[in-house]
Order: sequence, then C-alpha cells, then structure tokens
Amino acid sequence: MNTIETIQATLQNKPAVMIYFSTPTCNVCRALKPKLLSAIDANFQDFKIISIDISQTPNISAHFNVFAIPTVLIYLGGQEFLRKSRHMSVDEVIIQIERPYNIMIS
Repeated sequence: MNTIETIQATLQNKPAVMIYFSTPTCNVCRALKPKLLSAIDANFQDFKIISIDISQTPNISAHFNVFAIPTVLIYLGGQEFLRKSRHMSVDEVIIQIERPYNIMIS
C-alpha cells in the first residue's frame, strides 16, 4: 500500500519515478496506462512506477496537488520534472523525458 511517506522515500532513493494517478472508472486512464507503462519500460530501464487510485487514497492526490485524472508526475533526481493531466500522448511524454533522463543516468 502506498502512503505519502513511502512515496517520498521512493522519490529520494530512486533516480527516476513516475506516479500515475487514476481511478478504476476512468476509461481514458484504463486505455492510457498500459501504453504508457509499456513505453516507459521499453525506453527507460531505471524508472520506478507508482500507481495511485485517487478514489482509494484521496490524501495522496491532494498532497501532490492532483485534482484531475489521469495525471502523470515524472520525478528526476527527486525533483518534479513533468506534470501532465487529462490530454496527453505517450509519445509526448517519452519525448519530454528522454534527453534529461539520458543525461542524468549516463
């Protein structure tokens, strides 16, 4: 079970983290999530992926100021690097992450 504390610890200990906020009833979330997770896995070996169901843990989404779904937060080196909500494409997310991730990891 994810808590704010465990997520904060992950952000401090892992170089690259994606937090994916959604709900089981969100059709866009269900369609986007497997494509995005597959693309992250294929392109970035060192990413830790955390999935948050905001209907189960609204305190976590409030802590991260997430009020729309789906929302993706990308952290590089413990700092928020990218925030995308609602309308996003997998390619758009991958392109925005690629260069800074490669610089940080190499």
